[in-house]
Amino acid sequence: MNQWTSANHALDYLAQADQIPHRTEGEAVVLEQLPKTVKRILDLGTGNGRLFALLKIDRPEAESIALDFSETMLDAARVRFADDSTVAVIGRNLDDELPDLGQFDAIVSSFAIHHLEHGRKRSLYAEIFRHLEPGGVFCNLEHVSSPTQRLHERFLLSIGYTPEAEDPSNKLLDVETQLQWLREIGFDDVDCYWKWLEMSLLIGFKPPI
Repeated sequence: MNQWTSANHALDYLAQADQIPHRTEGEAVVLEQLPKTVKRILDLGTGNGRLFALLKIDRPEAESIALDFSETMLDAARVRFADDSTVAVIGRNLDDELPDLGQFDAIVSSFAIHHLEHGRKRSLYAEIFRHLEPGGVFCNLEHVSSPTQRLHERFLLSIGYTPEAEDPSNKLLDVETQLQWLREIGFDDVDCYWKWLEMSLLIGFKPPI
């Protein structure tokens, strides 16, 4: 059940997004790991463009494409980047294969891929690998599963949710399975670069030629 086609669901998320504990810590590590010299960036599930806007501060000339499928999120991103001709905001459901948008030096995602079925997560990672330039980086700041139900409930409590109020669109998966997928696909230097409870930053680099 995916509730992200609902404007109310998207607006509820946007109202709380800035209050998620430790989120800025994970975003700071993304900024550290993404070279300031990148020329093309793709953001998968951009939402209102929050992470993209942070990346653009030190990379203002980078050509950037932001994808999302929620019309509410797309509208918010288009408003945010209305005066930035280097950013294109495009509607796309990540359940579908990525469109041919060329190659990128960096592909990022923030709290989006966990809404996909597990099989689609893996096939998307393979598509990301193909769309990266040699030496390019993939940064996925993601909501992952806890190893126990007690830790899961602790996480929900820490962000102001109860199990009954949990987003039914979530399809959470553990960190290690996803890291192993990235390694099998061909990424180098794959690791969890930051983690707080169910929030993790998974990074891999496409080997240079």
